[in-house]
Amino acid sequence: MPSHPDRSLRLSGASNFRDLGGYRTADGQAVRWRTLFRSDHLAGLTASDTQVFGALGVKRTFDFRGVGERASAAYQLAGVQQHALPIEPTVVQGMQGILAAGQALTAERTAELMCLTYRNFALHNAPRFAAMFAHLLGSGEPLVLHCSAGKDRTGFAAALILEALGVPRATVMRDYLLTNEYYRMPAPRDPRLSPEVLQVLWRVQAGFLEAAFEAVDEDFGGMDAYLNEQLGVGQDAREHLRHIYLQAPPR
Repeated sequence: MPSHPDRSLRLSGASNFRDLGGYRTADGQAVRWRTLFRSDHLAGLTASDTQVFGALGVKRTFDFRGVGERASAAYQLAGVQQHALPIEPTVVQGMQGILAAGQALTAERTAELMCLTYRNFALHNAPRFAAMFAHLLGSGEPLVLHCSAGKDRTGFAAALILEALGVPRATVMRDYLLTNEYYRMPAPRDPRLSPEVLQVLWRVQAGFLEAAFEAVDEDFGGMDAYLNEQLGVGQDAREHLRHIYLQAPPR
């Protein structure tokens, strides 16, 4: 394997499919390439995509989509075990509530909804992320984290993994913002949503992820305490994660 493989796999049916490998930790190690992947949903993979996916040796997927989302865009991949870790979407419901009340849905209001959603990831969905870490600790087989767009629920999940591995916060944020480079936004379906609102809805902003981190700091005493007390990832578990998913960088 090359020491610096492409981060984006450039799949036709999953534009936000990318590798978390290569990121350096504070102590100079690097996340293993071709082991941890993040993506939008996998129901649209083409035959060519499936060949590329199969060559990666992925054995498991962690699906953060809600029940209805999974039912409407189900997938089956040979040799891949799916783990459902459902976090129901709330932003669209919030937007619909604003519109139903006859209020203006602005880009600013949408951004507020996004920040609230991210805070709620940290405050109310710890059991899902704890289950993810339990799977990560149980096996080092290649895996894919995904939701529908691979940017919000998946974005926070990927950030938690990188944080637990000791990747600096600035690098975590850079990875998060790569969605704006890779993700292909769907065609507009609701004429009530302005282009400005859609840009907020289908892209990511540093402030969204920062809202989740702020909730972790304010309600749980910081990331170390959150990992340890809410997600079951204490110091021993973090060392085990690093043993599995990190390696010395190539010289």
